Amino acid sequence: MDRRTLLTSIGATLLASPLRAQEAPSWSSPVLDMHWHMRRTPEANLAHMDGCGVRAANLLTGGPNALEMVSVLQAQNPHRFPSWFASADITRPEAESVLTQAVKNGAGGFGEIKFHVAADGPELRRMYALAADLNVPIVVHFQEVGHTPTEGTFATGWKKFAAILKEYPRTKFIGHADAFWANISADYAEADAYPTGAVMKGGVTDRLLGDYPNLFGDMSANSGNNGLSRDPDFTRDFLRRHQDKLMFGSDCNCTDGNGGGAAQSSPNVAPRMRGKCVARETLKVLTASTQPSVFRKLVWDNAHRLLKLPA
Repeated sequence: MDRRTLLTSIGATLLASPLRAQEAPSWSSPVLDMHWHMRRTPEANLAHMDGCGVRAANLLTGGPNALEMVSVLQAQNPHRFPSWFASADITRPEAESVLTQAVKNGAGGFGEIKFHVAADGPELRRMYALAADLNVPIVVHFQEVGHTPTEGTFATGWKKFAAILKEYPRTKFIGHADAFWANISADYAEADAYPTGAVMKGGVTDRLLGDYPNLFGDMSANSGNNGLSRDPDFTRDFLRRHQDKLMFGSDCNCTDGNGGGAAQSSPNVAPRMRGKCVARETLKVLTASTQPSVFRKLVWDNAHRLLKLPA
């Protein structure tokens, strides 16, 4: 059973459980989730958003029925699902035509692009060029360490990504996942997916965000939460310096916005996040680490500006 099917099948039972019920938090600003993998029913999508206090979501989609599912969600809740990204198998020759058609159908970007290829390899280079030609952003999953013996790595070579940013200046890149966030620290050596402890200044990600206007950051998943949680003093300064380049996202497995569901308690989830809602936990970190004006940029304004949505 895949992740999406699992989430849907267990959702109704968990949502009805009083043991998981919590009051939805009220944040200091409306929140848009930039990294929300679309679930199989409107109810499943809204359950998580309502539970963690998220007002709107950018849908990450895939598969032949993506447009139909997006259309249903947007027809029922246009303000809650104002935008969506499309994905395709970038190792296949038809990927460019699939993504081009998706943009014609209303997709506002590409993502999440997660494949076992090099970040500077021919498969992703095709996508970078296409994203520039279509003037849409692209979310790439960068990962140098596998979480399981068989998982493998994705878009490897983040440490030398400056060359790509220079080569494709018209492409709007959104960095995401383990290698992107672990490399906020200059001492990251690809030994752990989620390093802990104090951050050493001068990390690749920190430098690239400051040096290249076409690079943005997606604060979703355990990787984003881990990076932002490990060194509070560094995080406060990091968020202040990059307040116009970073965007909140959840990439959460839980069903209810409270950490419920078997998927969020499975061995595939980092132990520190099991039974917790990633969205809630990251929004707490952002609240504690910023002033309200900066918080609003990170969770609302930056995404609206990049996606060209009315705020």
